[in-house]
Amino acid sequence: MRTATNPSEAAPPPSPETGPGTASASVPDALAALQVNPELGLARAEVDVRRQVHGFNEVAEQKEHPVLKFLGKFWGLSAWMLELIMLLSLVLGHYSDLAIVGALLVFNAVLGFAQERRAAGVMETLRRRLQVSARVLRDANWQVVPARELVPGDIVRVRPGDIVPADLKVLSGTLSVDQSALTGESKDVDKAGGEVLSSGSVVRRGEGNGVVLLTGAKTYFGRTSQLVQIARPKLHIEAVISKLVRWLFVIVGVLLTVVTVLSLVRGTPLVEMIPLVLVLLMSAVPVALPVMFTVSMALGSKELAKRGVLVTRLSASEDAATMDVLCVDKTGTITMNQLAVTGVIPLENAKESDVLFAGALASQEANQDPIDLAFLAAANTHHVFVGVPAVTPVSFTPFDATNRRTEAVVEQGGRRFRVMKGAVRTVAEACGLRPPAIEALEARVRESALKGYRTLAVARGPEAGTPGLVGLVTLYDPPRPDAKQLITALHDLGVPVKMLTGDALAVACEVGTGVGLPKIRRATDLKAASAQAGNEATDLLAGADGLAEVYPEDKYLVVQHLQAAGHVVGMTGDGVNDAPALRQAEVGIAVSTATDVAKGAASVVLTEQGLTDIVALVEQGRTIHQRVLTWIINKISRTILKSAFVAVAFVVTGQFVVSAFAMLLLTFMTDFAKITLATDRVRPSRKPETWNIGGFVTVSVVLGVVMVAEALLFLYLCWSRFDLAPIDGVKDKPLHTFSFLILLYFAVFSVVSARERRWFWATRPSKSLMAALAVEAIVGTVLALVGLPGLAPLPWGQMLAIFGYALVSCLVVNDAVKVVLIKWRVPDAVA
Repeated sequence: MRTATNPSEAAPPPSPETGPGTASASVPDALAALQVNPELGLARAEVDVRRQVHGFNEVAEQKEHPVLKFLGKFWGLSAWMLELIMLLSLVLGHYSDLAIVGALLVFNAVLGFAQERRAAGVMETLRRRLQVSARVLRDANWQVVPARELVPGDIVRVRPGDIVPADLKVLSGTLSVDQSALTGESKDVDKAGGEVLSSGSVVRRGEGNGVVLLTGAKTYFGRTSQLVQIARPKLHIEAVISKLVRWLFVIVGVLLTVVTVLSLVRGTPLVEMIPLVLVLLMSAVPVALPVMFTVSMALGSKELAKRGVLVTRLSASEDAATMDVLCVDKTGTITMNQLAVTGVIPLENAKESDVLFAGALASQEANQDPIDLAFLAAANTHHVFVGVPAVTPVSFTPFDATNRRTEAVVEQGGRRFRVMKGAVRTVAEACGLRPPAIEALEARVRESALKGYRTLAVARGPEAGTPGLVGLVTLYDPPRPDAKQLITALHDLGVPVKMLTGDALAVACEVGTGVGLPKIRRATDLKAASAQAGNEATDLLAGADGLAEVYPEDKYLVVQHLQAAGHVVGMTGDGVNDAPALRQAEVGIAVSTATDVAKGAASVVLTEQGLTDIVALVEQGRTIHQRVLTWIINKISRTILKSAFVAVAFVVTGQFVVSAFAMLLLTFMTDFAKITLATDRVRPSRKPETWNIGGFVTVSVVLGVVMVAEALLFLYLCWSRFDLAPIDGVKDKPLHTFSFLILLYFAVFSVVSARERRWFWATRPSKSLMAALAVEAIVGTVLALVGLPGLAPLPWGQMLAIFGYALVSCLVVNDAVKVVLIKWRVPDAVA
């Protein structure tokens, strides 16, 4: 059947109603209705025409209306407190406070909404890069395209691990598919020629070609545009923050209880106290935390994407920071994944061309499998198909981990015969060889393995009879030039690498030794150790640099044993059988050649081969961890400073040293300036991180207490000199402005100190953080200089004195206290 190649000459594309009718039609009728030749596929011009009619193969995503998302910013603990303060201001007739608090509430909503939209844009970009791809035949050439570009009539090939990208009618092959996403039934269903594969089902076994019947919203499943939902599961750090905030509420609550009781004893009207009480309680609420987390994770994900690492869950960066062991595939990660035939050993009366001829027939180009491509390339190089009668494929049985070989039945000159290639022992047993002969073959294999070569056997025989062994073929996949260097880099980061490979022990040892992983054991040794009581399996893994002769299902066992030993595990994988291990590991990493199912199970998808991207993932994860840790240290110390300063000063002076409005303004200025911590330039730690941060909490509490003492001491020293004593009938008290500035400058300089675990000058802050802190200080200074309702203007001299005192206190005294405390309580942080 001829496929039109010119849009102006092409027959009208099938209408949207064509698909359902073709589902029950025979294969020839379906192909005729769809106007496609299964041997050539659609022409590019025809694809463009059909896409204009049917659109892209995707389902429009339902998104929340931006207006509703914005209005949602006025709902929540922080928003409720602000709205309550506005209500109280209205009742008390403080209309200026009402207007300013309302403006701050709107500013909070706008800033949070804008930052989350920005982060969502980053994640949307990543989502598009994680879409399903499909192998499609166009213009007589097999190619890989995004599944969203499929149109009715496309000829598609599916293999184990693929998510079926559209509704397909099977043209050839026999497959077993998982339709649980559609029907809820967990039992796999067999599909043969003429049957329909529904979009969204997963190919478990077998492979074949199919023609696309329906795409996008017209498919039975109705959604194929997205492989991985960009989920945001509860992060470990959120649990830590929740616990800290609860304790901060307890501390602030106790202090405020004391203040309230004393206020009532001294006759202060309760209604005048409530706004300040609410604001102090609000100081314990992580107002900017959701935005800071989202921006930090999204910017980290964007940075990783530039380096070839796509995250499918925002938690991946956090998990990578705590990962302390990494299990990696040999092929494509440590080696080049560019197999080449390096030697052919004919057996019996066969010739080299006979071995390559049979091996090439037992391969398929459409699969894009490295071994198949190596055989086909060698056959073409040696011109084994030149001058021989045409060969017609009859059937093909793909590689399976249980049989460890590929088979094909072909027809040539009216006669059918069978060819196969695969593991030497497997093929030799299929050829009926006895143990002595098999052992002799394996001895030859071991000789090649010592050089790092992989050896496969090739056989040929009658369709129904026992085949005969025609030869051995050696292949070589050289280590990546940077593999040893990157493995060393991961070791230096405290992440030992364990190589997992299905190759024989001799091959694994040869490759492992070359890249610095000499201690390789067999997977059977691990299984034997697992069957024994005690810690034999754990000890075996601890002393091994990798495992050889690993089946995909063995990886799950490896992950479980490492986790039982207390490790946070990273695992790379590519096949459908790797999915359980990828899901089980804290950091599941799907390599660039992974199947769709493996990518769906992983939390990270690599776009390039090798270990370079994994090093980047670890470093970026630890960078984000350090930024969040800075926020925690600063939040604890600052909350103690604000609440204890106000409470103790009230007990001593009988005055509220800062107004509710000034404290509210301070809270928003400092909290949202700290959002830029998500961009800060920090040095990732050299060891895996942990959320057991008791030492840092101790440091934070001590720093908070020290800052309270410093602020109270300065208040005492300036009480007379700055004439801060309250004057009856004066509403705008200089005391409020003084306290506002001392808390503001302490906030600015404490961030500069807290961001570095050593002396504050060890690293330079990012430009964004420096700019935000500068703006915060300048705006606060201008407000104090000009004056606002509740903030009386202060002279320049007093403001400079406050500024200098805060600078010396935070960047000299407190920084020294911090360094000493961290060396004592968290020595690893400065290692």
